[in-house]
Amino acid sequence: MELQTISQISKQFNISTRTLRYYEQIGLIRSTKKSDFAYRMYDVETIARLQQIVVLRKLRIPLRQIAEILQSEDAAVAIAVFQQSIREMETEIAALSTIKSVIQTLLERLQIQSDRLRLPDDESLLTIVNALHSPPIKSKENKTMEELHNADEKLNKLTDKDIRIVFLPPSFVAAYRYVGEEPENHTREVIETFVRDANLPAVKPDLRHYGFNAPNPDETGHYGYEMWVTIPETLEVPAPLLRKQFAGGLYAAHMIPFGAFEEWAWLDAWLQSSEKYAYNGSGSPEDMFGCLEESLNYVNRLQLPNPLAEGFQLDLLMPIREKE
Repeated sequence: MELQTISQISKQFNISTRTLRYYEQIGLIRSTKKSDFAYRMYDVETIARLQQIVVLRKLRIPLRQIAEILQSEDAAVAIAVFQQSIREMETEIAALSTIKSVIQTLLERLQIQSDRLRLPDDESLLTIVNALHSPPIKSKENKTMEELHNADEKLNKLTDKDIRIVFLPPSFVAAYRYVGEEPENHTREVIETFVRDANLPAVKPDLRHYGFNAPNPDETGHYGYEMWVTIPETLEVPAPLLRKQFAGGLYAAHMIPFGAFEEWAWLDAWLQSSEKYAYNGSGSPEDMFGCLEESLNYVNRLQLPNPLAEGFQLDLLMPIREKE
């Protein structure tokens, strides 16, 4: 049975190695290790399972429900998930259809009016909305993978309403970096121990928690991670942590549920097309090009038995500047 490396699988499915590690962490896939190779390898069965996950994700099925489908041999589980998904999409489609119809009606009215703009008042708009009839939605039953991929690409785009422009204040941080297997988990354990031992939530109630690849994954999938937690200016930090000063600055922020790291590409695409903002990072893979991941609601989540349980949210933060 031929095994493939994590880097090969990452390229084949266009999934980051970090996402693959997360899928493994939550039990969706399994990897193996050869005695003469230090990194993750995947067998034929796991690759086939991963292909199922990719298709289900393109169908916009949440990871929790994907796990339910793949862990059960009962078709009723998948049927229930798909039925729920259809109900949710039908609600969204109906709402968008109504909005589209109203805009189309307004467009037609404006086109036959004089040059002077006269939008209907609230009562007239209500009459238009009440007169609408939602047409039945028709679609092909058989969609090709290429069509599915194209649909997924169109949906997975961020607009200005998905992005917050935030200023991160300058601060002192306690920092720890680890390069090796499971670097996020290793750094998280060290930082969390420091936060608890220093009673940091009490001495700095506004503490913030950041992290970033350090460096980004190489061809083998080997990489590191650095984690920061903000601290009072006078607080000393014990080894192996380092005390650093964070310059802060302007960032584009996009919130994701933990594990949706593919949305980094969405944020990058948004910035590439932005007319107002430009990238303002380091340009180096050694610090993830100056980008950060901020754990939201960090202090409260520390009190939970599993801080990485479902519902954990991150802000993806990309350094920006206003275009001249």
